[in-house]
Amino acid sequence: MAVDKALLTGSMTMLVLKLLSEKDMYGYEMIDTLRQRSQNVFELKAGTLYPLLHGLEEKGMLKVYVQEYLGKIRKYYSITKEGKKLLKTKTEEWNEYSGAVFSVLAMEG
Repeated sequence: MAVDKALLTGSMTMLVLKLLSEKDMYGYEMIDTLRQRSQNVFELKAGTLYPLLHGLEEKGMLKVYVQEYLGKIRKYYSITKEGKKLLKTKTEEWNEYSGAVFSVLAMEG
């Protein structure tokens, strides 16, 4: 089943920050990891990911560095202290929101 894009938009910052809290990654690696972990629910496009990454970098949530890998230059993203704080806040918001949605859906009419 395809997931409504509006649902994905609100949580994508949190998901990207979560991945980067585990290790530094380059763009395609994030796309592939999200797809695998979500069992193909999150089919993120580069045109969606890179503007998000650039915005997070501008806000000081991420740092970027370039590294060569097998002869190719890759741009890696690293979460900052501020990014970790944002991840914590977004995760708390998500837990409250998803818990409330679950409670409403679980109610018998």
